[in-house]
Amino acid sequence: MTLDPHAQALLQAMAALPAPDFTTLAAADYRAMTGSGGLLAPGDAVAHSEDREIAGPGGPLRLRLYYPDAPGPLPLTLFLHGGGFVACGLDTHDNICRCLAVRAQTLVVSVDYRLAPEAPFPAAVQDAVAALEWLRAHAGEIGGDAQRIAVAGDSAGGNLAAVLAQQAKVRGWPLRHQLLLYPVTDCAEESASYAACGTGYLLTAEMMRWFRSLYLSGGGDAADPRASPLRAKDFGGLAPATIVTAEYDPLRDEGEAYALSLRLAGVPAALHRWSGQIHGFISMLGAIPAAEDTLDLAAAALRRAFAAQGR
Repeated sequence: MTLDPHAQALLQAMAALPAPDFTTLAAADYRAMTGSGGLLAPGDAVAHSEDREIAGPGGPLRLRLYYPDAPGPLPLTLFLHGGGFVACGLDTHDNICRCLAVRAQTLVVSVDYRLAPEAPFPAAVQDAVAALEWLRAHAGEIGGDAQRIAVAGDSAGGNLAAVLAQQAKVRGWPLRHQLLLYPVTDCAEESASYAACGTGYLLTAEMMRWFRSLYLSGGGDAADPRASPLRAKDFGGLAPATIVTAEYDPLRDEGEAYALSLRLAGVPAALHRWSGQIHGFISMLGAIPAAEDTLDLAAAALRRAFAAQGR
């Protein structure tokens, strides 16, 4: 499959910009480059949204709640944003959260977890676990249904969602679904798609190495399943999954390997490789039309999971 023409146009426009030097780039400068996502389409109109603070392992932890126009109690989706564990936040992924809330008729709770290198691994995992624990305890207070909870995330957030599903199993916290959008699943080894798609397609192999070096800068073990969920010893009993990968993405193969690991353990795992697409395309509403179709597919998977009998 050839590269999607909309993705190609975006890459050509970005190629005209100065390229950062990841051997010297500071995290703060990278965050300034990523912006707020304000140039992209804003996503669907929710009934309302609100920000909250809860007690987190490292201090106050911000959440943003997105309510669809639907009667409660609402199924709950805990969303973890991407950004290489180093950048992005509630604003950059606002459009994805709005679309999932409206299209899946779910209360989406987005987590502003701590970022590396100021808060390296396992800080983000600890924040994700704390957010899920709070959501389970306070579901009724916010109009949600504690018996219908899913986790979701893209890229680094997909990593955290997968890790959270594994942590939930250990803790005996039932989940309805895990929605993983081009997730990072292996920080310990680079797959073949790093070589095939590691340059020229927005996310590069060099960028991933930089992200990993900052995330694990506190001495974290790259093979720890909390950093590399693909390295888990047992995938049995995890929540059913929907996994989306992009054809021209260095993370493609590890996302697909994760789907295979789930299937081999008897876990239902729907895998969708998006032909012609690059990493991050789902955030690019208004620039890449395939983002709309992918969000429709993701929302449909969540609706089915919430409609099914409880696990």
